[in-house]
Order: sequence, then C-alpha cells, then structure tokens
Amino acid sequence: MERKSVSKATLGRIPRYLAYLKELSLDKTPFISATALARELMLGEVQVRKDLAAISGAGRPRLGYETELLIQQLEDCLGYNRLTNAVLVGAGRLGRALLQYDGFEHFGVKIAAAFDSNDRVINFDSKTEILPMHQFENYCKEHSVSIGIITVGEGSAQDVCDQMVKSGITAIWNFAPCRLQVPDGVLLQNENLALSLAHLRNQFVAHSRQLKK
Repeated sequence: MERKSVSKATLGRIPRYLAYLKELSLDKTPFISATALARELMLGEVQVRKDLAAISGAGRPRLGYETELLIQQLEDCLGYNRLTNAVLVGAGRLGRALLQYDGFEHFGVKIAAAFDSNDRVINFDSKTEILPMHQFENYCKEHSVSIGIITVGEGSAQDVCDQMVKSGITAIWNFAPCRLQVPDGVLLQNENLALSLAHLRNQFVAHSRQLKK
C-alpha cells in the first residue's frame, strides 16, 4: 500500500494511539476498531478513522485493525526504528525530572545530553551527562541533534531558543512560561504546566457540579 501524506495534526495524535495500544494485551485484543479507539481516547470517530487510514489504510470489515500490525505501522510512521537525538537545557528540578524519565526512547527520542550555565550542576558521570553551555553548539552539530528541550526560566528562554536554532536544532519543546520567537522551518511546542493544571481544575469543578445535580 502506498502511504498517504500524514498531516502535522495526525502526527501529534499518533503518540496517544500508541500509548493506549501498547497497554492492551494482544492475546485479548488481537484486533481493534477505530470506533473503540476513538471511544477510549475520547476523540472523534471520524478523525480517528482518517488518521488510521492515512497510516494503515482501511481496517478489516467487522474486525478493525490488527493490533500488533497497527502498532508497528504507527511506530514506523514516527520513525521509532531510529532514535532521534535531543538535548535539554536547564538542569534544575524540572530538567532533572525529565532526564530521569525512561519513557522517551519508547517514543523514538533519546535525550543525549543536558546543558546548564551553572558550574555546580555539571556532571560527567551521570546517566545523562550535564555539560557546560560553552560546549552546546559543537555538541549539537557533532551529534546531529535535531530536538531541543528548554527547561530554563522565562528570562533566559529566548536566548537558549536562539542558541538552539543557531546550532541546527529544528524542533523545540519549551517548558518556559513565555512565548518564544522561532524562524520559519523550526517547530515549537509549548508546554505550560500551570495552564494544564488550571484546565484540569476547571474540568474537575464542572464534573463535580454535574454529580451534584
């Protein structure tokens, strides 16, 4: 089958599909339908069908998609058979928490190194080396780094972002609570933890009100 082009929005949903599918027992769920996947992930059924059709084609009538094969196709679409190197800048509490998480490689990303301007946190013996910032540009170019993770404060986030772009990084995951400016051709994903918590709180309040009715 010739694979159709996959949109950026579809690529953004694939990790959710994968995370759910990998929790399933293949013995108990050898096939899964787009309807079931949409229901479990609380997504629109039409959208899920379009996403899966772009990656795997049409499922089998009355059966859906072969679960194991669909996992392989989703992983192949994201390039999981080849790890993408990422670097992290800002080895404070949040940065270290991300470094300690072992799940990124299951989604095709390896945090190859971390960097910080504070000499007291430099560590060459840790699981992931924490290196001084003056080595950043050379490291990124020597190791073909394409993803950068920003976990510094708001005041220095744009400078770090600019340095990442200068070093050849084309995708940035930003945890700083500010808007960053990037040139065309550079992907930027903002992760505002405070807004996410506020959204969860609002959902909780709305849900609680419904239960009281």
